[in-house]
Amino acid sequence: MASITRRHFLFATLAVSATAATGTILGEQPALAVDHSAEFARAAARYQVPAALLASVSYGQTTWTDHAGRPSTAGGYGPMHLVDGARAAAIRSDVADKKTGVIDTLGEAAAITGYSAEKLKTDPAANIMGAAALLARTQKHLGLPVGSQTDPASWYSAVADISGLNSASAQRTFADGVLADLRTGAVKTVEGGTLKLAARPVGTPTAQRARLTARIQMAIKCKPGFSDPHIDAPRGMDIEWVEAPYEEYDEYGDYGNHDLAFRPRTPALSMIVIHDTECSYDVALGLVQEATYLGWNYTFRSSDGHVAQHLLAKDIGWHAGNWYVNSHAIGVEHEGYGAVGDETWYTEPMYRNSARLVGYLARKYRIRMDRAHILGHDQVPGVDTGHIPSQHWDPGPFWDWEHYFALMGADLRRGTLRRPARTGEVVRILPGFDHNTQPLTGADGDAGKSYPAGTGMNFVTLYTAPDAKAPVYNDLGLHQTGQPGSSFVSDMGGRISAGCDFVVAEVKGDWTALWYLGDKVWFSNPRRNPTAVVVPFAKVVTPRRATAPAATYGVAYPEPEAYRNPDDVTELSPLLYKLPAGQSYVLYDDKSPADYYKAWTYTLDDPDDHIDIVGKLKYYMISLGHRIGYVLASEVEVRPARF
Repeated sequence: MASITRRHFLFATLAVSATAATGTILGEQPALAVDHSAEFARAAARYQVPAALLASVSYGQTTWTDHAGRPSTAGGYGPMHLVDGARAAAIRSDVADKKTGVIDTLGEAAAITGYSAEKLKTDPAANIMGAAALLARTQKHLGLPVGSQTDPASWYSAVADISGLNSASAQRTFADGVLADLRTGAVKTVEGGTLKLAARPVGTPTAQRARLTARIQMAIKCKPGFSDPHIDAPRGMDIEWVEAPYEEYDEYGDYGNHDLAFRPRTPALSMIVIHDTECSYDVALGLVQEATYLGWNYTFRSSDGHVAQHLLAKDIGWHAGNWYVNSHAIGVEHEGYGAVGDETWYTEPMYRNSARLVGYLARKYRIRMDRAHILGHDQVPGVDTGHIPSQHWDPGPFWDWEHYFALMGADLRRGTLRRPARTGEVVRILPGFDHNTQPLTGADGDAGKSYPAGTGMNFVTLYTAPDAKAPVYNDLGLHQTGQPGSSFVSDMGGRISAGCDFVVAEVKGDWTALWYLGDKVWFSNPRRNPTAVVVPFAKVVTPRRATAPAATYGVAYPEPEAYRNPDDVTELSPLLYKLPAGQSYVLYDDKSPADYYKAWTYTLDDPDDHIDIVGKLKYYMISLGHRIGYVLASEVEVRPARF
C-alpha cells in the first residue's frame, strides 16, 4: 500500500512525474501508476464486478480514503466502509433501540473471503476485496447477472443493499450517487497530483429503483413525522419532522426557542449557516425540543446523513449568536465535533445529504451559493466588539468546504484563474483539504498537542511577516484580554478558511499579503502550487476619506429615525476593526438590507411587534478577516478590483 499521509489514500501517483497534474485512476483501462487501481482490478476480476463500480462505491463512502484503520461514526472501516455490526449497534441509537436491523457488512465480508475482521479493517486491498465479494453475492441472490463488463446500473439494488445504511431512503440516495459519479466522473486532489475516475455511460435502473422507492413510501406511511406537511426538503430525502417548541415557560413571559416571522417576504432570507452540534445527534434532538434552549432549522446525523427538520423557513431560529444574521438565515446543524482531527464525524453520507438539502434551499429561496451566504458559524460576526470573543468557531478547521460546495454543484474554483496573483487583485483561498496540513494544536483535548502530519484542514495560516517562523497573526477583537495569536484549534483569528476572498496587498516570492481586519497579513502561496486562486471581475470597497478610516459593523441595523417607538431603537455599535485609507476589502453583497426584526413578545396580538423595521441606511457586506462584516456605503467607494 502506498502511503501519502497519515490517512492513507487509495491511489498514490508515485509513477507520475513530479510535474504531472493528473494521474488517471480508472479510465477505459486501470492506470499503470503504483496505486490501488490494481486492487480494484483484481477484486473486479475475482468476483466479476465492474472495477469502475467498485471505485465509485468507495468514492461515495469515503472519497477514496481508508482512514488508516480508524472507524467512522457508523462503525465503518476502510475505503469501502465495511460496517462492524457490534460497533454500529453500540453507536447507533436506532439499532440499539431495535428500530432497525443490525448491519454487519464487515462480518459478512469476513465470512465470504476468509479474511479476518482485523485485516478487513486495516488492509485496503482486503477491504476492497471484501466489498466486491459482498456485491457479487448480493447480485447473485437477487438473480441478476454478474460480470466485470456488465452495466453498473444493473447493480443498483446490490449497491443499495451493501451500503451499510439502515433506511431505504438513505440507501436510494447512496445508490443514486454512485451511478451519478460514474456518469459525471469523480476527482480528488491529493499531494502530487489529481486522482480521477473517468466519466462513462451508465443505464437507468428503472425497475430496481422503483422497488426501493416503494419501500420508502411504505416507511413514510408507517413512521410518524416522515409525512409531515411542514417538511421543506428535496423529494425523497430521508427526513422527519421533529418540532422545536414555540411556547411560554414562565410567568414573566419568557418563551422559546425561536421567533415567529414571515420569511422570505419579511425579513428576507439571504443566508444559510452551517454548524456542528458538539454533541451526539440524539442529544441535539433533545436540546432542540426544549423551550428553554435554542432553535434551528435542521439537524443531520453523521452515520448515514439522516436529517430532522425543526422549524419552518418562515420562522427565525436562535442559533448564530447574531440577531441580524439569525433574522436572515436558515440554521443547519451537523452531528460532530469541531476539534476532531479527521473525518470521523463529518462523513461522506452527511456531506452529500447536507449538500443536497442546502443546495435545494439556496435555489428555492434564491440564496447566493458562495462562502458569504452559505457560511460557517465561524464566519458570523459579533453584534458588537464585546461579543466578538464569545462567537463560535464551528464547524471548524476540519469541514471540507471545497468538497461540500462541489457536491452542491457550486464549485468554488469555477471562474477563477490558477496563476500567481498580483497586488490589488482578489484571491480566493483554496488550499485543498486532504493534503493541506497547517500548524494546529489542541489534538485530543491537549492544548499543547499538535495534530498528526497528514491531517486534512480547510485553511491557511496567517503570519505577521512572510516567514513561517514569524508570529501567527493576533486578532485583537478575539483576544481582548492580551492573549497572543496562536495555532490553537479554536483560535480563528490567525487563519482563513477555504472559499473566502481577499484583496492582495503585496507579493514576495512564495508569500502573499492580504488586507485583513485593518492590517496586512501573510500566508504561504507557492507560485508552483498556489493555495489561492485569482478571482476575476471582483469588486472591492475602499475608504472614501484619506483622513478617517471606515467603521465596520457586525450587523446592518437601521438608523434611529426608522423606529416608530424610540424605546425600540437598537443602537449601532461599530466593531473595533477600522479600514484605513489605502486598504481594500472584497465586496460580497451590495444589497444587505438595513433592518431590525422586532420580536419581543410571545403572541402576535401587538401590531407593533413581529415587524421588520427597515431603514434608509445602505450597507455593504464585505470580507472582514475570518468573518463577514458590514460597512456603510457612505464611508466607502466601490470599484473593480485589479485584473
